Amino acid sequence: MNPDVKAFFDDATFTVTYVVTDPHSKQCAVIDPVLDYDAASGRTSTESADNVVAFIESGGLTVERIFETHVHADHLTAAQYLREKLGGKIGIGSKVGIIQNVFNDIFNLQDVPADGSHFDELLGDGDTIAVGGVTGRVIHTPGHTPACNSYLLGDACFVGDTLFMPDYGTARCDFPGGDAATLYDSVQKLFALPDATRLFMCHDYKAPGRAEFAWQTTVVEEREANVNIHAGVTREEFVAFRTERDATLGMPKLILPSIQVNIRAGQFPPPEGNNVSYLKIPLNRL
Repeated sequence: MNPDVKAFFDDATFTVTYVVTDPHSKQCAVIDPVLDYDAASGRTSTESADNVVAFIESGGLTVERIFETHVHADHLTAAQYLREKLGGKIGIGSKVGIIQNVFNDIFNLQDVPADGSHFDELLGDGDTIAVGGVTGRVIHTPGHTPACNSYLLGDACFVGDTLFMPDYGTARCDFPGGDAATLYDSVQKLFALPDATRLFMCHDYKAPGRAEFAWQTTVVEEREANVNIHAGVTREEFVAFRTERDATLGMPKLILPSIQVNIRAGQFPPPEGNNVSYLKIPLNRL
């Protein structure tokens, strides 16, 4: 059984959130939800997430799962908000403790155990997953981060930042624990899926010359045409390209607030004595 997929594109962060539905049972999963954040004021809002809520409620859907493909560095997750509104278990890659440990040190955090316990379920390579009657499995696809997962449900695979559209390429590999050779190997796992498998990207930045944003492609299209890692590119060539390219990239503008919220599964840091939560800015550390 194959799922219905509804995409929600967030213009501010170029992020795509998905609602993945079993059309028979009306059970669904939400993948990579976005919490709106204004960096200038430090204010959060739920407009993007409320669009997802409205779609789910209007369709009479029931949320079983909320999947995070990884700890995002470019947007805050709305996973906690959606769970409070709609229910569902929040799941992420079983290696998330590696990310928590790294950023606990960078931000000098004391309240985040590096064991993934902020999340409801930790998902490892090969784990069986289901949304209603739509079954699938977890594919561990590290390289961008050590904890990246892709989620295969029926004929649809949600690849996070592992791949972008064929004309845009692949994820960067210079974040803590990232590795270009590992990403190459992860992409080969995706390329081994059936040709017609639908691939859904977490982001699109509209490659030069393309008029519209796009976030859905197939395994065969990526394998034959991805500008960074099509079938003719060797592991050594990809590592050389990715290493040189990543050295020119700046940090994502929302990495500091995003990471602090996302390693907590969307919870804010504990309020201080004045009942206000604060995010830290580590000076001269990154």
